[in-house]
Amino acid sequence: MELLDTLTERVRAEFLEMPGLRLTVAQVQRLCGMERTICGLVLGSLVKANFLCVKADGHYARVTEGSGANADLRLDPCRARAS
Repeated sequence: MELLDTLTERVRAEFLEMPGLRLTVAQVQRLCGMERTICGLVLGSLVKANFLCVKADGHYARVTEGSGANADLRLDPCRARAS
């Protein structure tokens, strides 16, 4: 379980370091050198923790934090747009 925690923190750090980052499972696998099953567990735990969300196109994106004066002006990458 320690390895899973380490990998989860690595992925979290990548998304924190690069605002607006959107990656597929395959891209996260390559970036962090993970096996697909482990990558799925890591991404799943970050979604469950409400740090990441999965877009309709399969990309993972960071959930926008809704605090601050301009929170309503920020675009939430996880929210579907109304057409």
